[in-house]
Amino acid sequence: MTATIEQCARAVAGPGTRVEAVTPTMGPASIESHVDEALSVPGILEQIALGEQRNADGYVIACFGDPGMDAAREAARGPVVGIAEAAMHAASFLGRGFSVVTTLERTTGRAWDLVAHYGMSQRCGGVHACEIPVLELETDPDARKIITEACRDAVEQDRSDAIVLGCAGMADLCEHISSEIGVPVVDGVAAATLIVQSLVTMGLRTGKRNEYATPLPKRYTGLLAGFGDGSQ
Repeated sequence: MTATIEQCARAVAGPGTRVEAVTPTMGPASIESHVDEALSVPGILEQIALGEQRNADGYVIACFGDPGMDAAREAARGPVVGIAEAAMHAASFLGRGFSVVTTLERTTGRAWDLVAHYGMSQRCGGVHACEIPVLELETDPDARKIITEACRDAVEQDRSDAIVLGCAGMADLCEHISSEIGVPVVDGVAAATLIVQSLVTMGLRTGKRNEYATPLPKRYTGLLAGFGDGSQ
């Protein structure tokens, strides 16, 4: 799945932009609950720290829950963009309203939280689940058909002008689904990649004056000891 995400990001990146997809060395295999999301953040921050050591210019968080976004923006010098935020903003340019089609019903509440957080409550007509677990997107032979039909049903039910795919594991399905249902289908991986690229090109970085300033140094304990500076 990480390889597919990388391919989709590279497909839209401009000349001279190097895309590298990485998988955290710690955390859940997929994110489908609040516990999963919470436990995914240290692994995300680990990769941000490694990217900072390698002078990465910017970051895409390729999970539709946009986990650890605020923390990542504190930790990184360059811009950090999540795929849910990017996809919703992109879809808002394509019509009066959009629908989100995601994986499991239990994750739709989190998607609605993000709709409100990003100021998209007047644009999002509905959040719909196709009931395919994240890891089965790669193994279920009927996944493409099921997701396509879920998108078709969402457009008809919500009278939407566009679809936002609610999982990075669906990133390679946009063209197929759009051709089948006749509306634009937005993949957040591509959208976020182009937004980060644009911000870097414009020389823009996350403001560090207040909330997103580099965190104060302090000691962390236990499994998180590696995130601190050893101070007392």
